[in-house]
Amino acid sequence: MTKTRIIEIWVGLFVAAGLATLFMLAMKVSNLTEFRDMDQGYRLLAKFRNIGTLKIRAPVKTAGVVIGRVADIRLDQDRYEAVVEMQITNPEYKLPEDTIASIYTSGLLGEQYIALEPGGSFDYLKPGDEIEITQPALVLEELIGKFMVKTTENSGTNE
Repeated sequence: MTKTRIIEIWVGLFVAAGLATLFMLAMKVSNLTEFRDMDQGYRLLAKFRNIGTLKIRAPVKTAGVVIGRVADIRLDQDRYEAVVEMQITNPEYKLPEDTIASIYTSGLLGEQYIALEPGGSFDYLKPGDEIEITQPALVLEELIGKFMVKTTENSGTNE
């Protein structure tokens, strides 16, 4: 084998490893590696006034630990609220009945996730139960709009 042939094989292996790494990175970023967990555990419901940009397969966290994923999002046509169905992946994770569900954003422009803050109740949520206490997502554009209106009002009174 000539020296050129050996170099070509090494370059081919390097390119193949790079493509495999890019594929694994794309799977990780898109949360597609978590598909296998979506059929295990149990489901809970929560209704929110505004879910912002929350998406299906967004993480559900307790104390920063991912314990599940958003399985479905739909609209309650009677109350005009978003109904979010969460899949808690491990059936051993038990949440008290007075758990609070909030929608937060990872960083300033990161993805949104649901944070569950367990309460102090001794009774636990059962599969299919609804979390009664929810906090909607903070929409950045709405906050900026309120700030701009407040600033405009204050500058009008100072003149």
